[in-house]
Amino acid sequence: MRLYIAEKPSMGAEIAKCLTGPVQRKDGYLITKDGIVTWAFGHILRQAEPEEYNAKYKNWKAEDLPIIPKRWKMIIDESCKKQFGIIKNLIDKADEIVHAGDPDREGQLLIDEVLDYLNCQKPVKRILLNALDEESIKKANKDLRDNRDFLNLKKSALARARADWLIGMNLSRAYTLAARRAGKKGVFAVGRVKTPTLALVVRRERELKDFKPVDYFTIKAIFAHQNGEFSATWKPKDTQAGLDFENRLIDENIAKALIGKFAQRTEAGKIIAYQKSQKKEAQRLPFSLSSLQVLAGKKYGYDPQLVLDTAQKLYEKKLTTYPRSDCEYLPQSQFGDAKIILQNLYNINEKQLANWAKKCDLKTKSRAWNDKKITAHHAIIPTKVKVNLMSLTTEERNIYFLIAQAYIAQFYPVHIYDQTKISIEYMQELFVTSGRVVKQMGWKELYVQNNKEKSLNEDDKKEDNEEKEEQNSLPLMKKGDEVEYVKGEYDKKSTKPPTRFTSSTLLAGMKDIHKYVKDVEVKKKLKDIYGIGTEATRATIIEDLVKRNFLQLEGKKKYLVPTQSAYILIDALPDEMTYPDSTAVWEDYLHSLSEGQGTIEEFLAKQAEFTQNLCIKATKTVLVQEHEYKCPRCNQGILVKRKGKNGEFWGCSNFPNCRMTCNDVDGKPDIEKTKFNFNNYRQMSYNNSDKNYIKSGQNEIFQQDNQLISAWDLIARENTKKMNFAPKEKFSAMPIEKNKNTKATSKYLCTRCKEGNLRRIRGKNGWFWACSNYPHCTATYDDNNGIPVI
Repeated sequence: MRLYIAEKPSMGAEIAKCLTGPVQRKDGYLITKDGIVTWAFGHILRQAEPEEYNAKYKNWKAEDLPIIPKRWKMIIDESCKKQFGIIKNLIDKADEIVHAGDPDREGQLLIDEVLDYLNCQKPVKRILLNALDEESIKKANKDLRDNRDFLNLKKSALARARADWLIGMNLSRAYTLAARRAGKKGVFAVGRVKTPTLALVVRRERELKDFKPVDYFTIKAIFAHQNGEFSATWKPKDTQAGLDFENRLIDENIAKALIGKFAQRTEAGKIIAYQKSQKKEAQRLPFSLSSLQVLAGKKYGYDPQLVLDTAQKLYEKKLTTYPRSDCEYLPQSQFGDAKIILQNLYNINEKQLANWAKKCDLKTKSRAWNDKKITAHHAIIPTKVKVNLMSLTTEERNIYFLIAQAYIAQFYPVHIYDQTKISIEYMQELFVTSGRVVKQMGWKELYVQNNKEKSLNEDDKKEDNEEKEEQNSLPLMKKGDEVEYVKGEYDKKSTKPPTRFTSSTLLAGMKDIHKYVKDVEVKKKLKDIYGIGTEATRATIIEDLVKRNFLQLEGKKKYLVPTQSAYILIDALPDEMTYPDSTAVWEDYLHSLSEGQGTIEEFLAKQAEFTQNLCIKATKTVLVQEHEYKCPRCNQGILVKRKGKNGEFWGCSNFPNCRMTCNDVDGKPDIEKTKFNFNNYRQMSYNNSDKNYIKSGQNEIFQQDNQLISAWDLIARENTKKMNFAPKEKFSAMPIEKNKNTKATSKYLCTRCKEGNLRRIRGKNGWFWACSNYPHCTATYDDNNGIPVI
């Protein structure tokens, strides 16, 4: 018996329809003459939580980090237990299994992990479904492949999932604990892709706040040639007075003087350079998910998740191909389908698409048809199924329109134009202009807009203006021709701030992450690679940042604005997590894994080392905001104003680990009068031969010349004034063992603060170990025959 395991019920139903009937519906599966079809609900197995490895991890403690599983565990999701049992029983009865997960990295893993969990040793085939129409499914079912061919794809997905677990579970705990030490509430979630994405928005917002507009002046002149007039722009020399560091003229008086100078017309201008070249622009490629999300965001204002959800609905209605594709190319084998697809679009009840489809030339074959660029899936295109646009929602119609438009463009000729660049010398000054003459509109006929989209952002408008300048109409000229100066004028302009990210432009930033990478060599390497995140997860990551209140949506265009929590988290994290360099390199490594290069063990070892280093950094991190005061004693908490029975005072948020207190003076902590020299404290000899101390409970209070101890310790001293005794060694609160084989500073590092060394101490109940970093660290450990129980 052959068993098909689909990724979701809807896909399972479509597969069953294309098998020999009749179809018998059972609880959790379908029976056909060609085999049984069952399904998962996405990931029906989940990775174990830390406390499912060890109950002690239920309480978040810095000394437990990093948590690195020696053997990774998968847990059956509670909501999927019934379906998992059905799949298990069917696998037991099957002779052969067909893996019918989505044709991508994640789809490969979620069926494979079930087979691995059940230790399935039966033969497994793989069906790759890029579309759910009957013809596509039947064609794919005739071309089943060995599932072992996709082992590397599974390894890549598994490596990604485990890396995300290591970073997310450990660093979220580490920096949430750092936040709690600073008196801040909530969970500060850290993610391998999520955090550098959030940092892009935070840095952009700070650029906006720090932006100061600069006024500058441009000069344009009209010149007359015997064949007609044209305009040109003045280009200053490097030695020109009044320029800023970006060669912009910022002195209006100089602009006026230059206009006056040009108006004298003491000499003719001359064409000193004339360059004309023919340019060709190949047809735009069909869509990957990211490119579809970006264009739909600009054209319709749709957020990326809406675009993904809509593309998924079109796919399930069999109208378009698989949506979660990172590919913009098409297989040669599908070129023959074009006649039917274009005929359907010609007969569609949409005037523009019909007119465009009518003009298609099936002899034209664009660069999109390239088998070498195809992986498990191809670009998103219309299927051969006829569509009734009126039966679709507005969003579905619009997304289908974009997908069909890009497909039609593949059957239009290339766009051809002549580009001309001219340099003019006049009055020892340089003027330049350029022009573009379209020779063949080609595929751009589909994208010529009668009026520019209202949704254009500032970057689009800038590109639009530059294109208009290039399309200036220029008279026929040649190098050496003379021209006459007609008139000139200067224009005052201001530099524009960068625009805030929207969901679609942030997604584009994640895809083109090389633009935001600091390391020059890494930037070069990543320019043609895949960015951070995957086609399927980028929209979810952005949506999650909003749900977790790290980002807020503002205005009609739904700009993404960071919240205070975002600033706190990004400021606390090291560059390794806030800049995309490391994450982008890891994404490159994951892609290499899918192609059989490298090993999952090597990748995860690097991730574990990276996680451990950042957990150590987290223990030394202080999440201090503006107008907050870092505790001068522990350097981890912040001073918080509190009310006591004797009035207001300030205490450390890291209490009881730190008992720093100080008086309040005009609403501020009086830190200067409450100093305590901890370096001297740590270096003190505990035989008290040269120090005065008093004992209060379990606290040792040291008083040094010209230094003041904390208000907390002052209270303790007042309570012990009546203990009129000369302290002896036997009264030491923390006596040191006199055994010559035991040293005050041992080889054992404190696992809580990771700064002090453990000391063996005799207490009233016997020996124990304590941190030399006391009272900054109050960790204690049991003694086992001279060894601390850590």
